[in-house]
Amino acid sequence: MSEQAQVTQHGRVADELSRASALFAELVLRQTQLALMLLGKMPGPQTEEARPDLDQAQVAIELLEMLELKTKGNLTKEEENLLKQSLMTVRMAFVEAVEAAPAASGSSRQSQATGATDASQGQATAEQPQSEEQPRKRFVKKY
Repeated sequence: MSEQAQVTQHGRVADELSRASALFAELVLRQTQLALMLLGKMPGPQTEEARPDLDQAQVAIELLEMLELKTKGNLTKEEENLLKQSLMTVRMAFVEAVEAAPAASGSSRQSQATGATDASQGQATAEQPQSEEQPRKRFVKKY
């Protein structure tokens, strides 16, 4: 193979690696954005309002974790740093969302109970067991 052909081939390989690196970064950023949207940190594309879905957000985070596990040792420093930073961001956002979820549901329960007590005492006692029966989402995964 001539020297010029080798240079051309190396150029193509470098272009392919550069493109693959850009696509990897795009994948990580899209998955991170999806997780943040599902955590209620950014508005949805159609409704323009933040609607948290912690179960789906956890799946999005687990996909990023799987990507980290499967690509370990095969990433450039920049790709590795991007993935680690993205994971740290979504994990912290997940913890914040889980901690905020009981507080938000607790305040709405409290306002419902207060409204019921004003109406009559009998209704307040009837609603109290109902709010205790509703399961609270708990943070189970340790990061």
